Amino acid sequence: MNPQFSVVFLTTASGAGYGMLALLGVLNAARLLPQAPWFGVVATLLALALSAAGLIASLFHLGHPERAWRAISQWRSSWLSREGVLSLLTNLPALGFAASWGIAGSGSVATIVLGLLAALCGLLTVASQAMIYASLKPVRQWHNGFVLPFFLLASLFSGAAWVAALGVFWNAGATRPAMAIALATAVAAMLAKVAYWRHIDTARSATTIETATGLGGIGPVRSLEAPHTEENYLLREMGFAIARKHAARLRRIALLAGFVIPAVLLLIGIALSSVATIVVLVLAALVGLFGIYVERWLFFAQATHTVTLYYGRTANARA
Repeated sequence: MNPQFSVVFLTTASGAGYGMLALLGVLNAARLLPQAPWFGVVATLLALALSAAGLIASLFHLGHPERAWRAISQWRSSWLSREGVLSLLTNLPALGFAASWGIAGSGSVATIVLGLLAALCGLLTVASQAMIYASLKPVRQWHNGFVLPFFLLASLFSGAAWVAALGVFWNAGATRPAMAIALATAVAAMLAKVAYWRHIDTARSATTIETATGLGGIGPVRSLEAPHTEENYLLREMGFAIARKHAARLRRIALLAGFVIPAVLLLIGIALSSVATIVVLVLAALVGLFGIYVERWLFFAQATHTVTLYYGRTANARA
């Protein structure tokens, strides 16, 4: 698939934003965050800014952005529509959470309830986003059991890293639970990503040119000539390919920047108790977000659609 910037940025930024909301709501209910009035307000607004930036960027992927409102009308059957509906609904408890924190305090019943509602809506939005891809049977790299867990883990990791990076400006000691969660989810997400890559590299697709045409019963099938004499929309969007050597290099960058380096920085941040912690944690959050962006770019670039069978490519081909 052609990895469009708008969609890659959407899944990266919104994942971090909704992950932040989830951690803010749950950790506040457990009294494991800085209790300063402005911390909850600023952190929630940053989470909403990240999620909104991703959604706004996704509008540029549409041929007619003015018709974007129609995307939420098919929520009964479309995961894309469900993501749109949930992303809008999440704003209500999230804004109420921020307002209640600033007015009534982090420990008020209203703040805790609204925070937990925002956390639930945020996670459901990320899950719906993942299911947009996991539900597509024609793309074997997406239609598997690894996509949904990884999306959730990556969201929680990047969200926890940003909560820790922001919280250290108020109370370094109170951000240690967020640091620990970021470290644990970084390791879990890295293992999940490695397992995913192993799966798409080794699993064989049940779809062939014979099954796609329904002519397998009469013997091997081959095209007499190409469907088109020049590049078309399908080849540009669904026939995108990346060389294996480049993919291998980008995988290493994604693992190092996305999880290994942030994990090391988080360990350093846990050990420190000085102003240097601020630099370390902010750097961990920024590097982690960059690494997830690279990983998400590969997620699209290495996906092969069944339609490419008609152009002489195999569904099992690895980029």
